[in-house]
Amino acid sequence: MAPILSVRDLEKAYDGGFQALKSVSLDIAEGEVFALLGPNGAGKTTLISTICGLVQPTSGTIHVGGHDALKDYRKARQLIGLVPQEMPTAPFELVGDTVAFSRGLFGLRPDRDLVDRILKDLTLWDKRDNAIMALSGGMKRRLLVAKALAHEPKILFLDEPTAGVDVELRHDMWRIVGDLRDKGVTIILTTHYIEEAEEMADRVGVINNGEIVLVENKAELMRKLGRKLLTLSLNEPLEAVPDNLASYGLRLEDSGSSLVYTYDSQAERTGITALLTDLAASGVRFQDLQTDQSTLEDIFVDLVKQG
Repeated sequence: MAPILSVRDLEKAYDGGFQALKSVSLDIAEGEVFALLGPNGAGKTTLISTICGLVQPTSGTIHVGGHDALKDYRKARQLIGLVPQEMPTAPFELVGDTVAFSRGLFGLRPDRDLVDRILKDLTLWDKRDNAIMALSGGMKRRLLVAKALAHEPKILFLDEPTAGVDVELRHDMWRIVGDLRDKGVTIILTTHYIEEAEEMADRVGVINNGEIVLVENKAELMRKLGRKLLTLSLNEPLEAVPDNLASYGLRLEDSGSSLVYTYDSQAERTGITALLTDLAASGVRFQDLQTDQSTLEDIFVDLVKQG
């Protein structure tokens, strides 16, 4: 099946010479949730803005639902809903009216039932006759989602959807994304919250310095790049790792009370058995041990450092 979104060799250079995007190629499958991660200034918002037609690329191609987004902009943009970071709406407009108006911008006939359903799904029904300026920050964020859904897009872009919101709203947004995915909407989100990618994404892409560093299925990424940590709680603190244990790459933590060993759980030999044998031979005794899996955040930090 052809991807619903396909980007090839996309580049964006500004007049001052800054290269915001460098030969970015990316395919997004219909119905998936794709998380685009990257530090500030990595090119996340530029990439989304270029795909959505807000920024003109220097070179490259973009196809949305089979339409060339540069040559057939209207048909491509019809398939896209964009939830930006900021509220670009007049503060005196009424909530219900602005959602209905957003639908009209795409040349679609009024559909009050659809607009009402969107408002109810996003817990905005009771606010439908309120001016936007009277909404809380969280409600304004919900309104941005409602406006983006008014023309029934096939692809929804969420640019930092939970930046600056409280934990409760963040979890509500995760629920909303899950509901949209169940309805077949393709979702692409940028985020600084790694937990969002872990919670929602099917695949993860990492962008840094305008380049795609990695695109991988989330579970496969965790399997391939995830590390496991074996932490040993020592009977007596150590001032330094014994010389005969140097090959294990151990590190001391908790003022010498813990030894931490990093290993690849997928390797044929983890080295744990040999380590425990050598610890006993060195007279190093421990009272407890535990293992921990590295998180997606650990992997992300490592990838960005490598970039």
